[in-house]
Parts: sequence; C-alpha cells; structure tokens
Amino acid sequence: MSGYETALSRAGARGVEINSVLKNTYMLLAMTLLFSATMAGAAMALRMPPLNLIVTLVGWFGLLFLTTKFRNSPLGLVFVFAFTGFMGFTVGPIVNIYMSALPNGGEVVMTALGGTGLIFIGLSAYALVTRKDFSFIGGMLMTGILVAFIAGLAAVIFSLPALSLAVSAMFVLLMSGLILYQTGEIVHGGETNYIMATITLYITIYNLFMSLLHIFGLFSDD
Repeated sequence: MSGYETALSRAGARGVEINSVLKNTYMLLAMTLLFSATMAGAAMALRMPPLNLIVTLVGWFGLLFLTTKFRNSPLGLVFVFAFTGFMGFTVGPIVNIYMSALPNGGEVVMTALGGTGLIFIGLSAYALVTRKDFSFIGGMLMTGILVAFIAGLAAVIFSLPALSLAVSAMFVLLMSGLILYQTGEIVHGGETNYIMATITLYITIYNLFMSLLHIFGLFSDD
C-alpha cells in the first residue's frame, strides 16, 4: 500500500510539473508574440529597410545561443525577449515590401497571419487533446529543417524562385510537425524547461508565417 501511495504521489507531482511547464510556456509565448508584433510594427512605422542577411543570421543565432546558454537562469528571460524582439524587427520591413509591392498586399499578409494562427491552434489542440507521443518524428524533423535551411540559403544567394517556393512549402510541413513534436514533449514530460519550449514554439510560428506569406505572395503576384 505504501509503495502504491508513493507511486501515486510521484505521478501527481509529475503531473503538476508538466502542467506548470505548459502554463508557463503558453504565457511566455503570448507575451513574446505581443512584444515581437510591437517590434515589427515599430520597424514598419519607421520604414526600416530589410536587414543584411549576414547581420540577420548573426543576430538570430547569437541571441538563440545566449537564450539556450542561460535557459536555467532569470537572464534567460531577457534573452528570450531580445531574440523574439529582434526577429519581430526583421519581419516589419518584409511585411512593408509585400504591402507596397502587391495590390492586395494587406489581404496577403492577413491571410498568412490567419493561416498561421489556424495551423498552430489546431495542431496544438490536437496534441493536447489526444496526448499522443510524437517523439518518433524528432530525428526526421531536425534533418528536414537542416536540409530546408541550407536550400533556403541557396535560393536566396542564387536567386532561385522555384527553389524558394519549394523551401517555403517544406517549412510549412516541417513547422507543423515541430508543433506536434514540441507540444507532445511538454505533455509527456520530455521538455521541462519552459524557456526552451517557448523559443521552439515561437520559431514554428515565425517560420509558418514567413513561409505562408511567401507562398501567398507569389501566387497573388501577377
């Protein structure tokens, strides 16, 4: 009986921990998205030009490295907002380009934004309700993301629109899988650090939006 009660106590404590990680992740994600949107709006209002590719990559990976390094300290929260704010700041000029270059630019941006929200909410809800274990797709996702990232750089450097479109489609699929994977990791206790969970989910939302914006923008460009 004592062993049974101990097992129940441990299971209950683990359940509380998982719920805490889940709650903190979505609270922090909401705040970072709001902050990121504010930074994007500021960049749009200031009519900032798109940042140089090298500067963008250094900023992304540098801040991501610092966030990961300090993920177990309060300083990690500072770098989470620095990272998401910087990423939001890079979005603003790109959105301005779509708004000015396309006759229906506003519609394209809102469609991409709505599509991103529907995909994220739908897949997150599915993973939370079904509580399925998606850990088996982790390796495939990491390999696919690496391949897509390299292909995306090649498409930008060599100006290959067809490859760029294919990469955007790949990222929509890969980020959808990553939402399922990361949410499943939280639900099953595989991810116990809400800062890293937030960063991963934020990156999925960012890449989904940018990929859908690119796809819808190309198909609406006469």
